[in-house]
Amino acid sequence: MTDAHDGVDPVALTRWLAAEVPQVELGDGPVAVERISGGHSNLTFRVTDARGTPYALRRPPTGGVLATAHDMGREWRFLTALAGTAVPVPEPVALCSDTAVLGAGFYLMGWVDGVVPGDRAAGEAVPEPERRACGLDTAEVLAALHAVDPAEVGLGDLQRPGRYLERQLRRWHRQAHAGAFTDLAALDAAHAALVEAMPPEPDGGPRIAHGDFRPGNLSFRGGRITGVFDWELAALGEPLADLGWLLASWERPGDTLPAITSGPTAAPGWPDRDLVATRYAERSGRALDQLPYWVAFAHWRCACIGTGVWTRYAQGNMGSDAESGEALERRRERVVADAEAALAALRRGPTGRPRGA
Repeated sequence: MTDAHDGVDPVALTRWLAAEVPQVELGDGPVAVERISGGHSNLTFRVTDARGTPYALRRPPTGGVLATAHDMGREWRFLTALAGTAVPVPEPVALCSDTAVLGAGFYLMGWVDGVVPGDRAAGEAVPEPERRACGLDTAEVLAALHAVDPAEVGLGDLQRPGRYLERQLRRWHRQAHAGAFTDLAALDAAHAALVEAMPPEPDGGPRIAHGDFRPGNLSFRGGRITGVFDWELAALGEPLADLGWLLASWERPGDTLPAITSGPTAAPGWPDRDLVATRYAERSGRALDQLPYWVAFAHWRCACIGTGVWTRYAQGNMGSDAESGEALERRRERVVADAEAALAALRRGPTGRPRGA
């Protein structure tokens, strides 16, 4: 494979590897580059050297990037800070901040073996007898992440003035209005309801919040998590934001609220949301009385992210993944549905059932 692949030119990448990353074995021609399917944000590629050793490369989308999004250096910083902790992350290999190489900053990390169940079809590769253990380990790894003291791993300077939740509500609302998406009435109504219902700030100070912690960003093997990926939304914040996002993505049979993204957990063998939440509470020691709010916040934030994805597709900035007008209309409908689900989730318990049920 010697042609450019939606933002990674193998020839330019090979020149950079030769100068900066001696551990990568180079042959007579360029390294092999393969775009990994899926993903509407940062792009991931498999890079294979002359020895057959695989690596993973991450870079931003090829256009339509918001000013505060897709910071490769920031993602790299979380990855390197967590290397060697109880959180399983890929081996950091090298960061390139020179945008002249591939048109944007990028980084290279070790390849992690395992199943990444980004959708239902991919989730079939997780053996059914292992699924319960995988689900519970998801809760345990999240608790392990939130147990890391940011200052002890060199991230303490990322703490910002003010409250994380307030910043998140402002940031995502602003970004939703910054794109080309205009059907924002439901999203704005949900934002107002979340501001009004804001829970008290938790004790214990900020922790590392992954920002997109769900099975599609995890690698599973033998009932355990072998890697946590996609740190582009990570920040120092409130841990229940991660748990709310995880549970909002944890689809189960009989759900009345839509999962925020496709995943494997509706299949037989995966534990129910209440078991995942309970295991997290056991490992972290955190109370879950405010969890319904954070599930609602997850649905709303998903709607905000969806406006940005819609904008990038509408403007032709997702590489070769062009979409028809009909597909864009389905994306628009989904953004509105996610915003409406946020309002519904404020009236529901953390397992997705109405309060008191």
